[in-house]
Amino acid sequence: MPDFSRALSQRLLHSLPTVAGILILNFLLLQQVPGDAVDIMAGEAGGATVESMAAMRQAYGMDGSLFERLHAYLANLLQGNLGVSPRFNAPVTTLILERLPNSLFLVMSGLLLAVVSGIAIGTVMAAFAGRLPDRLLSLLNLVLYSTPGFWIGLLLILLFSVHLGWLPANGHASIGVELNGLAWLKDRAWYAVLPTITVATFFIAVYARLTRAAMLEVKDLDFIRTARAKGLHPARITVRHTLRNALLPVSTMAGVHFAALFGGAAVTETVFGWPGLGRLTLDAVMTRDFNLLLGILLFSSFVVVVVNILIDLLQQWLDPRTRTS
Repeated sequence: MPDFSRALSQRLLHSLPTVAGILILNFLLLQQVPGDAVDIMAGEAGGATVESMAAMRQAYGMDGSLFERLHAYLANLLQGNLGVSPRFNAPVTTLILERLPNSLFLVMSGLLLAVVSGIAIGTVMAAFAGRLPDRLLSLLNLVLYSTPGFWIGLLLILLFSVHLGWLPANGHASIGVELNGLAWLKDRAWYAVLPTITVATFFIAVYARLTRAAMLEVKDLDFIRTARAKGLHPARITVRHTLRNALLPVSTMAGVHFAALFGGAAVTETVFGWPGLGRLTLDAVMTRDFNLLLGILLFSSFVVVVVNILIDLLQQWLDPRTRTS
């Protein structure tokens, strides 16, 4: 455990320049976008005086030159202050922390479902390579791979919510009911079933094909033949030797796909009314709320960096040859 903590802290320290570079680049790019939150609010109000708009820009730190704004933003950031959202008139940190757990729960549960299901399906496909189960599962993977996620979400709502009435179609928790303990967890999980399946479908097909290919590549290597010659049970050979080595490419892609899921969950959150960072990001973009958008990008970058570091450490555990001094 001390070695793990030391490796994690070292990688986090080394990743800070990357996160800082992403933050500065995003800040400079957003400053090139025409308009700001004050323009949007003035348009929605039907008009505003030049003086009132200038006062609002000063209040939200939008006045001054580009480098003055960047310096002020970085100075506030070092104090743990991400600024105030002009749109919501609330601290950016508060808005993000209210939505971040929902997004993390959706992405992590979807990725976990995709990895577990994909590995299980891929293992069966590899065991029956070229035979009927492999062909049927390959057809299922093709359907999952080629169908848009939002369309699968709408079909799931139509079937399980509208026609069967088994699962809720919108939201993330029951409204007007105070729940605690297991009842609270069950309620949240019940609302997360359809969004989680929607998020996972595409990646189930990806991991299934990846696991199948990796296991077929590994199963004829020397150490697998040696295990067979020793008389080990086929199931033990598959789980302890073949599958463990086949997990290396799967774990690599899981880190990449986490970033894709975290950044692309906005469509799923919109379809199911899930209050996550994806919908908040869309609101920030549409209203030119750059303070909020920068905060979301900063948190997202940090979360993705941490997850990729954990994936890297997992790979070192799966294959000690990848460890460095």
